[in-house]
Amino acid sequence: MATVGFITHPDYLEHDTGPWHPERPDRLRAILQRLEETGLRKELLAIPPRAAGVAWLEKVHTKAHVANVKFRCEQNLPHMGDGETMVSSRSFEIARLAVGAAFDAVDAVADGRASAVFCAVRPPGHHAERDRAMGFCLFNSVVIAARYVQETCNLERVAIIDWDVHHGNGTQHILESDPTVFYFSVHQYPHYPGTGSIHEVGIGPGMGATLNAPVQAGAGDEAYLKAFDERCLPAMERFRPEFVIISAGFDAHRDDPLSATRVTETGFSEMTRRAMAIARTHAGGRLISVLEGGYGLNGLSHSVEAHLRTLMEAAPSLFPL
Repeated sequence: MATVGFITHPDYLEHDTGPWHPERPDRLRAILQRLEETGLRKELLAIPPRAAGVAWLEKVHTKAHVANVKFRCEQNLPHMGDGETMVSSRSFEIARLAVGAAFDAVDAVADGRASAVFCAVRPPGHHAERDRAMGFCLFNSVVIAARYVQETCNLERVAIIDWDVHHGNGTQHILESDPTVFYFSVHQYPHYPGTGSIHEVGIGPGMGATLNAPVQAGAGDEAYLKAFDERCLPAMERFRPEFVIISAGFDAHRDDPLSATRVTETGFSEMTRRAMAIARTHAGGRLISVLEGGYGLNGLSHSVEAHLRTLMEAAPSLFPL
């Protein structure tokens, strides 16, 4: 079995979204409970997260956006102005801790402590655009992590693979003119946030470095794996990423209340296996995974378990840079 890292922190539970919000602390509690019940957590390498510095946030987001999140939290305002992206007094610091977890995951893979790392964090990030929060997301952790890879690991080409049921509009928005970070998303369409058609392929120098694979309501494992096999894998053969980051949303699960797709734990396991194959073939096995959505607690916790078990089976032996 490969050494797989696991990053979480009790402070993630203190991002208070209110008792009825889908993106609630119980999501992490369910994951941790499942990992304890199955004994899997003992098999994972525990890695403590650090808070990302503001300067790193501002490499991806505008200073005005970072300041706005900080101000709203300091004033204990209930949300980011949209009525759905909730904040509380500690949310700014906790969101920095979520971004920092991705940094620590990168470091652990780069220095050979782990062959892959999963970050069980909140709030999620892939809807956060350069200058605004939305869709429960404050800062775009995976994009900031991609910049961290490029600046600290002496690597240029990073792939972000997103299988959250909702299109990562923020990730696409920030990266659409950048040819050095390839964004692949398989997602229900049409669905929130309304972006992610097959015609959105990047702009200017980033043309061709965005690949959307929309699926219809009712799509299950077969449709998702077809998107990987027929669209993602050939694109990765051309792009040849040197590091792979997964935006690991589990809300495409058949029991999730915010989707109409029907992916199973087996489907998530097989997508994980394909992502690992991409990392092995092109990136020396370098891969991290960051939690995005997933709102049905049973489906979420079982899917994360399947994801982790597959990482343990499919990850290569330790391969430091």
